Amino acid sequence: LPSPTPRSLTQPATPDLLVSPSSQDGDLGSECPEDRGNWTGRLDFLLSCIGYCVGLGNVWRFPYRAYTNGGGAFLVPYFIMLAICGIPIFFMELSLGQFSSLGPLAVWKISPLFKGVGMGTILIVSLVAIYYNMIIAYVLFYLFASLTSDLPWQHCGNWWNTELCLDHHVIRAGNSSLPINISNTVSPSEEYWSRYVLHIQGSSGIGDPGRIRWNLCLCLLLSWTIVYLCILKGVKSSGKVVYFTATFPYLILVMLLIRGVTLEGAWKGIQFYLTPQFDHLLSSKVWIEAALQIFYSLGVGFGGLLTFASYNTFHQNIYRDTFIVTLGNAITSILAGFAIFSVLGYMSQELGVPVNQVAKAGPGLAFVVYPQAMTMLPLSPFWSFLFFFMLLTLGLDSQVRTEPREPAVHSRQPEGSGDPLLLQFAFMETIVTAVTDEFPYYLRPKKASFSAIICIALFLMGLILTTEGGMYWLVLLDDYSAGFGLMVVVITTCLVVTRVYGMKRFCRDIHMMLGFKPGPYFRACWMVLSPATMMALLVYNIVKYQPSEYGNYQFPTWAEALGILMGVLSCLMIPMGMVVAVLQEEGTLWERVQQASRPAMGWGPALEENRSGAYVASLAGSQSPKPLMVHMRKYGGITSYENTAIEVDREMEEEDEEESV
Repeated sequence: LPSPTPRSLTQPATPDLLVSPSSQDGDLGSECPEDRGNWTGRLDFLLSCIGYCVGLGNVWRFPYRAYTNGGGAFLVPYFIMLAICGIPIFFMELSLGQFSSLGPLAVWKISPLFKGVGMGTILIVSLVAIYYNMIIAYVLFYLFASLTSDLPWQHCGNWWNTELCLDHHVIRAGNSSLPINISNTVSPSEEYWSRYVLHIQGSSGIGDPGRIRWNLCLCLLLSWTIVYLCILKGVKSSGKVVYFTATFPYLILVMLLIRGVTLEGAWKGIQFYLTPQFDHLLSSKVWIEAALQIFYSLGVGFGGLLTFASYNTFHQNIYRDTFIVTLGNAITSILAGFAIFSVLGYMSQELGVPVNQVAKAGPGLAFVVYPQAMTMLPLSPFWSFLFFFMLLTLGLDSQVRTEPREPAVHSRQPEGSGDPLLLQFAFMETIVTAVTDEFPYYLRPKKASFSAIICIALFLMGLILTTEGGMYWLVLLDDYSAGFGLMVVVITTCLVVTRVYGMKRFCRDIHMMLGFKPGPYFRACWMVLSPATMMALLVYNIVKYQPSEYGNYQFPTWAEALGILMGVLSCLMIPMGMVVAVLQEEGTLWERVQQASRPAMGWGPALEENRSGAYVASLAGSQSPKPLMVHMRKYGGITSYENTAIEVDREMEEEDEEESV
């Protein structure tokens, strides 16, 4: 019998160049990257965003910022800035991530000329992740210290205390009718923080780090271990963790609120917190403070929101989620103010001093004032454990969003406004996703190992923060790592999307994804109001620049130069990325710039079933290492995809001209 006729002889063979790489059985099929994965449920994304935004800044920063800027009157500029700057930029980041299903580096296929913005984002996130995990280590330290019948910062008389230590129990036992001057004294909790936890007396400054504090080093190692285990399987694991870390802090916050408002003198603190002083609204500083609070509390610009949204399904209603998260974040901040100031009011009454003498912000509140207040309550170890466990879950949830340098307050402790743990989830997921999306064929199958390498590297870089002089380095990182550099990144992103990519094209993308176009409110904010507000913030921070301080310690000139270099380096990534993109193109300089500013071939929805309109002619395997366009450019000619893209661009330009007319 004759042998079967080979299929290749009975049917015409399809040229390799016309076959989608994803449909081939040869070497290209084996090179297709693993699936990025998606959230296992819609609540995964929403809770992750809530945990990312609602964090330490809501608890230790907003209440203090409110009462120093007009009390209840501060809510007026706060909500105005939320509408102008917060909600629109938040929605823009989510839209970019969900539409493209790409991380903060690969998403710049939207305009490869500005890929340096993504590199600047990764640099900022890496620097912040180094020191923010140190804050989680401090929280873990206090959490373990609370597992005792008698809190170690409750009394004076320990080896770390000095003659300036004044025990509040002694004050209460004395004649409480007499006013007491505590200005020249130090509380036991403050000396516990500075002399025992930090052991800062062992260092003379930032150039003399001293010895490693091994108890802090072990806490830092534990914090990185927790973060790694939570992101081990990507969003499938961290998406489940947030069900606990994003919701449990609210339970504890409500418990602390109920306990606080039932204390004697609580109304004194709440009145101090909310009494409106409308004359403050005439000060530009109050409006700047409101904009800063919104900008950093929502965590825009760090890539975390974009990364989370990139794991959504294509038609997830992020418009609704934007308002849920941003308004929920604002309400949580106000609620936390009641919980904090009710306890501070009780504390001021117990000590017989005004509320403003016990009110602090940042770590001064979390590690000094509130722990001292806990010692005044019955079952103080229990309430202390709950408080620090709340801070831990907030931190696990969030991405670290540091506060910018505040020119008006420099004798402060570092005031990162992010949430310690979901924050770290977001930071690590941002870094890992950004790099694996750039090299999906090599890194996605080894994502667990790659994540471990990143965690180990950042842990080793953070070891200097565990030394006796580590707080000086932490302040330097906090002041400079995500200040003006982050603002430049966000401003550039906003301008590129609206001016280079095009507002009408961006609105069409959102319409393809959600079924409707953004209204005049969003378009006006994206085009004018949001970038103008952020530019004002950037100019304000530059004009009001002052050298860093920690208490009475003045940072040396070389340390200031190093800090400024950290901030400038993230900005320099943008022109460096431009140079690389231009060199990869062909033609005259202007032609190269034009080509590099146009969307790359792989830009658009990740799945073919979601591609329509301008994206329908793209290749199914456009993210393969050997797409059709690469072959055609190598051997000459122009592809049908390029023809279609050129025609679509012309049609869109004609439509834009007609609409403008």
